[in-house]
Amino acid sequence: MKIILIGGSGFVGTQLIDRLLETSGVEVLNIDKNNSSKYPELTRIGNVMDWQTLAHHAKGGDVVVLLAAEHRDDVSPISLYYDINVEGMRNTLRAMEENGIKRLIFTSSVAVYGLDKDSPNEDTAIDPFNDYGKSKWQAEQVLHVWHRNHPDWNINIIRPTVIFGEGNRGNVYNLLKQIASGRFMMIGKGNNKKSMSYIGNIVAFICFLIAEKKQEGYEVYNYVDKPDFTTNDLVHHTGHILGKKIPTIRIPYGLGMLGGYGFDFLAFITRKKLNISSVRVKKFCATTQFSSSKAMSSGFVPPYTMEEGLRRMLEEEF
Repeated sequence: MKIILIGGSGFVGTQLIDRLLETSGVEVLNIDKNNSSKYPELTRIGNVMDWQTLAHHAKGGDVVVLLAAEHRDDVSPISLYYDINVEGMRNTLRAMEENGIKRLIFTSSVAVYGLDKDSPNEDTAIDPFNDYGKSKWQAEQVLHVWHRNHPDWNINIIRPTVIFGEGNRGNVYNLLKQIASGRFMMIGKGNNKKSMSYIGNIVAFICFLIAEKKQEGYEVYNYVDKPDFTTNDLVHHTGHILGKKIPTIRIPYGLGMLGGYGFDFLAFITRKKLNISSVRVKKFCATTQFSSSKAMSSGFVPPYTMEEGLRRMLEEEF
């Protein structure tokens, strides 16, 4: 089986290649606009905005895993979300059709549900609050229409929540780094629950879907590792694992948002991307809790618990 990763040079893609290479009878090729620092010999340079290059490199593939996305909070111009996430989907499908590849696994996002929802499942109404979530939903709609016209395809959509783990340099890493350093400021009460996904489990779930070898069908899965931690829980577990007493400064939510708007203004006038913004404060304080009962009833068993995943990341990074 030849598996084509599109956008596999980053955090998730690198870990996925690690796991796929442990499987006998599997050939892996990564297509990305950036070379892979770990697997340059498996990487071909290509952009999701260029379907012909994708088609050229994807020859002989059996399954495509689409990881490429524009996902940062501060992307400018905003049109990049739609260029990469939506048009990139169309170009990927065109390249697949050119090569007769009919199996696709697409990593979407729980951002399609919006914030502060009551543990949404795959049937919950869609209500994205930002352009990232909107563009991911539009990409899913492209896929839905495509499958209606190509019922013999096998399409699996995974909507993971925020992913953490060794090698991650995203929001969870920055949060844990602040906590571990003892310079952490809690905005709000810290009782808001945060659904998270450990990288080892996400890549295992992708491999599980690949191994099913279904020839047709259309499925959507939330992916979340349970239990859901509150921000207070993260502080507690981090301190316990690292053997540290973590001092916590608490700031009221309103004051935190006011500071976020101040950083928005500063970023606007300096034309610089800053680590603090009103969007990040809002996301930090929001309850982002999701159901993944469908994925967990599919026969998949996560190889790691949440506590094990957190311990592995903290001991590796800090």
